[in-house]
Amino acid sequence: MDESIRIDKYLWAVRLYKTRSIATDACRSGRVKMNGVALKPSHEIRVGEVYELSIEQMHRVVEVKNLLGNRVSAKLVPDFMLDRTPQEEYERIQMIRQYSFEHRDRGVGRPTKRDRREIDELKYF
Repeated sequence: MDESIRIDKYLWAVRLYKTRSIATDACRSGRVKMNGVALKPSHEIRVGEVYELSIEQMHRVVEVKNLLGNRVSAKLVPDFMLDRTPQEEYERIQMIRQYSFEHRDRGVGRPTKRDRREIDELKYF
């Protein structure tokens, strides 16, 4: 194990971001914070530190449990990261997904012209 690791590499390794470059961009744009201060991608993490992340519409809070050098499987993530995100945040995201007009069940196919008109009527009027 490394004695220190960059925050962008850690966030990618524990599968919070799909690619390391996306994690780097998130750091550069101020979506990764510690104690309210935005972090640079080169910030060296330590065990026990707590980070606040904005991933799409969700605000997550994670604590570093252990350092790691490479990306790990999803089953091993709990060994390296503790998710401290409040349950209310998960409920808020679930509600957004449930009441979204844009959601279509998988396998239903594209909306018909009639469906599209009804969707537009709900969205814009």
